[in-house]
Amino acid sequence: MSGIQALATEVKSTRAESLRHVDWTLTHLRDRALDDQIVSSVNVGDRVLDLGCGQGDLLDRLKWERKVHEQGIEIDGKAVTGAIARGLSVVHGDLEEGLGDLGDGSCDVVILNQVITVIRDPVTLIEESLRVGRRVIVTFPNFAVWRTRFQLLLRGRLPVTPSLPYQWHDTPNIRLVTVKDFRNLCRRLGLSVLKESYSSPGADGRFHPVRVWPNLRASSAMFCLSR
Repeated sequence: MSGIQALATEVKSTRAESLRHVDWTLTHLRDRALDDQIVSSVNVGDRVLDLGCGQGDLLDRLKWERKVHEQGIEIDGKAVTGAIARGLSVVHGDLEEGLGDLGDGSCDVVILNQVITVIRDPVTLIEESLRVGRRVIVTFPNFAVWRTRFQLLLRGRLPVTPSLPYQWHDTPNIRLVTVKDFRNLCRRLGLSVLKESYSSPGADGRFHPVRVWPNLRASSAMFCLSR
């Protein structure tokens, strides 16, 4: 192995280790904000693969409400143990290593729930997900929401919001994306957008649907994609 290859392997290992130590409880409400819309996008009996599934909250709901044939991949060993304890089919794995072990069209739906901002190569992951699944559901925090713009413009600081709750020095996010950016990416890749849904937290602390001006008003976005 060359020095460059060894360094790349070390960086990759360090990145994976850092993700294992993230306090994911800070994003629990955000991660569940679009679950209703995700569930409604899945058909009864679908083969579903949830990438970065955590302890399987969404998979468990899909299993009971949609009778899906569930699979999950998660990097956090404790989360995998928790998911298995719930009777879910979840394995330990690093999404940075790709989906090469999975066959073409082996799933009906692949879910990337709040994953693409913590992955080094989100485009490859999306394309690989579309190879494995007929439909791919992607959710992400919208960096162009008004709360983010407000903090950057008036305070001159990186935003800390319900959808981006970490400080700059401990955030797991290495990518930032907006609704408009993601739409542009879909057009560039020639992807069909089957469905879009948006949400944002209200005064009651709960996430509510956003139906107009999502790039400005929505803190979380969901896209259902196909080739």
